[in-house]
Amino acid sequence: MNVPPPETLNLPSGPARVEWRRSTRARRVSLRVDPRGGAIVVTLPPRASHKAGMALLMGHVDWVADRIAALPESVPFTDGAMVPVCGVVHRIRHVPNARGAAWLQDGELHVTGAPEFLPRRVMDFLRAEARRRLSALVAAKAALAGLTPRRIVVKDTSSRWGSCAPDKTLAFSWRLVMAPDFVQDYVAAHEVAHIAHMNHGPLFWALVDRITPHTKAAIAWLRRDGAKLQRVG
Repeated sequence: MNVPPPETLNLPSGPARVEWRRSTRARRVSLRVDPRGGAIVVTLPPRASHKAGMALLMGHVDWVADRIAALPESVPFTDGAMVPVCGVVHRIRHVPNARGAAWLQDGELHVTGAPEFLPRRVMDFLRAEARRRLSALVAAKAALAGLTPRRIVVKDTSSRWGSCAPDKTLAFSWRLVMAPDFVQDYVAAHEVAHIAHMNHGPLFWALVDRITPHTKAAIAWLRRDGAKLQRVG
């Protein structure tokens, strides 16, 4: 299937990158704004044309402009940048001549090595922390529920904080490590509960509420502040 190449359009709100996708599952042309990079993503069904996608985009220019304008400020991994870890903001501090890779110390995230390696070392540290913390939470929640996950995977997703596959594999966004502890606790409980109930019915929510007290507060936090985590890194 032919996929149009990325392009930059001069919209009334300014230049915007447009990325095209083609999906065999799509029934109609759709568009969204990528919360991470701010690009406009247009998804086309197998037989839809570039012209059809462009027509939808031009018919929703104001909506697109509003979505792009509402994106939180991006926070790249650079020396001096402020990055949250478990809801607590830490300053990235480059210590090139120190030993080790990256660690937390006195409200800072210390990162060693050459400057060009700093973003990757910060990412590696946060992903490892996410795996460590979420693995411990999943083990605790699974024990409470009498359930056993197959394995735990840490990914970089833009649409889901977590997921549960039919084979009981649990996947989480590494970005959760930047959220407060109570949010991580809820998301771990949510996905563990899916091992028993692959839906969002009453029995599912009853199990979630049995193994975490943070459902309401965590959902509210993710709706209010979750988008900020997608703009980090």
